[in-house]
Amino acid sequence: MITALAVENYRSLRHLVLPVGRLNVVTGPNGSGKSSLYRALRLLADSARNGAVAALAREGGLASPLWAGPLGSGGSLRDGRPLPEPDDRCRLLLGFAGDDFGYAIDLGLPQARLSMFKLDPEIKAEAVWAGPVLRPATLLADRGGSGAVRIRAASGDWDRLAHLLKPFDSMLSEIADPQRAPELLTLRERIRSWRFYDYLRTDAQAPARAAQIGTRTPVLGHDGADLAAALQTIREIGDEKAMDDAVDHAFPGSRVEIAPEGGRFEVTLRQPGLLRPLRGAELSDGTLRYLLWVAALLTPRPPELLVLNEPETSLHPDLIGPLAGLIIAASASTQIIVVTHAQPLVTALQEGEARTIELIKEDGRTLVAGQGILDEPPWHWPKR
Repeated sequence: MITALAVENYRSLRHLVLPVGRLNVVTGPNGSGKSSLYRALRLLADSARNGAVAALAREGGLASPLWAGPLGSGGSLRDGRPLPEPDDRCRLLLGFAGDDFGYAIDLGLPQARLSMFKLDPEIKAEAVWAGPVLRPATLLADRGGSGAVRIRAASGDWDRLAHLLKPFDSMLSEIADPQRAPELLTLRERIRSWRFYDYLRTDAQAPARAAQIGTRTPVLGHDGADLAAALQTIREIGDEKAMDDAVDHAFPGSRVEIAPEGGRFEVTLRQPGLLRPLRGAELSDGTLRYLLWVAALLTPRPPELLVLNEPETSLHPDLIGPLAGLIIAASASTQIIVVTHAQPLVTALQEGEARTIELIKEDGRTLVAGQGILDEPPWHWPKR
């Protein structure tokens, strides 16, 4: 389980080190940095798939999302943080730590050379370490800007790889030797299991409303198109009772039924007093979205980390309680981070002992309300 998240120089996240628990809710006013934190998490996940560089390029290159505020501020002096080095704003740093492993990546501006890929940042440093804090004694593997990689052998000596990594290749994705680097493989698979949901479509043309090819679907797709198959998978190999209870809790007396036709599945909802079930095209946006969350949170294949971005969108206030119950129940088997500005959802999750992270904006910089420098988890970035 992740115990700390760290970000520097990403949009308004000038310096942020967060303690995280099993269930976490990130909240704050509009513009406080919630979306930036969510995007930073996605970039960390992309690093395990060699996608962080491309994701930053799609944002306009590294210069676009980098911190654009002053190098020093009164806030830095008030909360005791040291003033940054003159070139510190040209680095984007992302990392996390847990009880067993930690990882950090340092992305910088590309070196001047003849290339049309001028928006692609370069990986200047990466590190994987054992335990919650990066120290020389806990370091397991690292790479520098030259692309040279070294891995600590079982004897404690350093094993240096013969080939150099390209500046756009992460060692997490490129090194796949179970004998020389088992920790890298373990960490990579953990990160690749992370799951993000931020765009579950419920509009009139949403794929989830129409019949789709029916095949076993233990994990709901990112857009929810395979909703019917995911719900049927839960009914056959997952927690069918939990699914029926979740639907009944939100819509008393109702039951989800999957209509098969020619190899395609369609979601229907049978409600008391109606002579026929409602088909997907007839469901309200809120009802469909709730069913999408049922499929996502009751997955028979829970991830290491599940991140939900504004799950309350389109939901009637009466559905916030059932949604919170689903999230709390899912946190028993997976670590969850919920990003939301809906206070009723925050309150409901707090009753489930969620750790609350309230973001505020000061001098253009995102801070955690009530967190001083001594409240941060210990953190060190890898050296270039």
